[in-house]
Amino acid sequence: MDTRKEKSPKRKKGMARLLQLTCYKRGLVILSCILSAISTVISFVPFIAIYFVLRELLAHLSDLSALDTAVMIRWGWVAAGSAVAAVAVNFGALMASHVAAFNTLYQLKLEFTNHIAKLPLGFHTQNSSGKLRKIADENIEKLESFIAHQLPDLAGSLAAPLCILVILFVVDWRLGLASLVPVVIGYIALAKGYGGKRAKFFVQKYNTSLEDMNNASVEYVRGISVVKAFNQTIFSFRKFYETIRHYTEYVYSYTISFKWPMAIFMVVINNIYLFIVPMAIWLSGSVTDYGTFALSVLFYILFSFAMTAPFMKLMYVSSGAMQVSEGISRLDEILDTPPLSETASPKHPRGHDVVFDKVSFSYNAEGEHEALRNVSFTAQEGQITALVGPSGSGKSTLAHLIPRFYDVDEGQLRIGGVDVREMAYEELMQQVSFVFQDVFLFKQSIFENIRIGSPHATRDEVEQAARAAQCHDFIEKLPKGYDTIIGAEGVHLSGGERQRLVIARAILKNTPIIVLDEATAFADPENEHRIQKAFEKLMRGKTVIIIAHRLATVRGADKIVVMDDGVVAETGRHDSLLAQKGRYARMWESYTSAIGWTITEKDRFAEKEVPAHA
Repeated sequence: MDTRKEKSPKRKKGMARLLQLTCYKRGLVILSCILSAISTVISFVPFIAIYFVLRELLAHLSDLSALDTAVMIRWGWVAAGSAVAAVAVNFGALMASHVAAFNTLYQLKLEFTNHIAKLPLGFHTQNSSGKLRKIADENIEKLESFIAHQLPDLAGSLAAPLCILVILFVVDWRLGLASLVPVVIGYIALAKGYGGKRAKFFVQKYNTSLEDMNNASVEYVRGISVVKAFNQTIFSFRKFYETIRHYTEYVYSYTISFKWPMAIFMVVINNIYLFIVPMAIWLSGSVTDYGTFALSVLFYILFSFAMTAPFMKLMYVSSGAMQVSEGISRLDEILDTPPLSETASPKHPRGHDVVFDKVSFSYNAEGEHEALRNVSFTAQEGQITALVGPSGSGKSTLAHLIPRFYDVDEGQLRIGGVDVREMAYEELMQQVSFVFQDVFLFKQSIFENIRIGSPHATRDEVEQAARAAQCHDFIEKLPKGYDTIIGAEGVHLSGGERQRLVIARAILKNTPIIVLDEATAFADPENEHRIQKAFEKLMRGKTVIIIAHRLATVRGADKIVVMDDGVVAETGRHDSLLAQKGRYARMWESYTSAIGWTITEKDRFAEKEVPAHA
């Protein structure tokens, strides 16, 4: 089958990938790094000025009146001017990096949301909303911080050691070598503790733990009404509690395990002068020019305090880049998930029959535990086809295959004689309307929620659809009628009311194929009758597929397909299926028996007859 998939550019790894993402504003990023490096170089000029001021002081220490004040003032202005210039240039670097970062953030979030919108529903059932929210919010936001702050800092931190090396070895290479020893010791300690596979493994576990907590917290919030209803605490919600506990234990133990490498690094980097003083004492025995040597020692001791900040910044930038890189790798996993394939030469359906032809499907990528096996039947245009069967028999799976929420593993699913995989996806969506059990309403006005079914519909058309779905009366009683924001100002709708709004949405869309999955599940008997009447008009001349557990709602269907464990057990009309005395007849008997069931006095006090030891 000729299909077309969007090709994503080859993705790099680690720091190379982070730099690749700056392509949206690469010129600004390069400018930012150059300005940051220049700012770092300029920031060392005051120490050079201090050196010449000290040399002038030591040269005339015995007679201060001989000091060349003009020279000292000139070097003072050089120090002050270079400090101001360093700040100004660094400000320019940050301005450029922030513009690049915000633009990259916008483009990347747009790319991410567009991509997940093209992925089949199967992807979203396998990846929780908490995980996707963390990637869209935290992982991408960290990239903004990396480009805006850490990348310029990295350029400056790489320029700083070069300047430091030049300054250290030009004045006195022996004292310069002594100054570098603690730096080497510190970074060896860090490499032992944080480098290699161990650090990468920690960052992966850290991000996984955060995702687990996000998932569990979202689930906990959604289920808070149940927790409250049964007077439980957070500890009763074991999954949420366990994810927090595991995260805490892991991060704590990991942090403690690296206390010595970090302690060594912090001690030696912040006390470089402790290595300079012994070297100075050892060299003093062979010195002939004590004035120059004393000047060099004093300069190196002062300069050692300036060396600390660049090396500390380099450590934090490297650590931050590693965390951002791991977060982006998880983003790339989503971006590398292939979107729903589309044919390069779309075909147009001729009619609106829905045909399942030897369809097999499994939710498992390896094809194990098939949800559907060799399913064949036709939902004819202008007729009502009902899908019935016990829970887990494959009814909803069949409905999900029609709009290509998943693609079949074997066989074909055709609409109007055309395989749905050979139709343009936009045209496929224009063919089918859905009302599923899971109701989702946006936090917008009721008018906008209904108009999602047809974005260009007028207010009159929206109201007509609401009337047909038996919504108009309760909408008019709300504070602002159709302009009422769902969930705002204490406005909350019942399950039946929310279901009817979704039905109104489907009515407004007015497509030739309608799929109803327990569409009247939350309606009371009176409104269910009204909705059924509205459906009679809506369904006329259309292909209708109804999934229902209440068999009374489908007894008048033109065709009833009985599903059982992923296969078609029986097919026919209500009366003929009853006459077969098969699976459907047994279901009907159980259903009618349940309708007549009532609670008796004996049922209410039956527990008194239970033995005490039970």
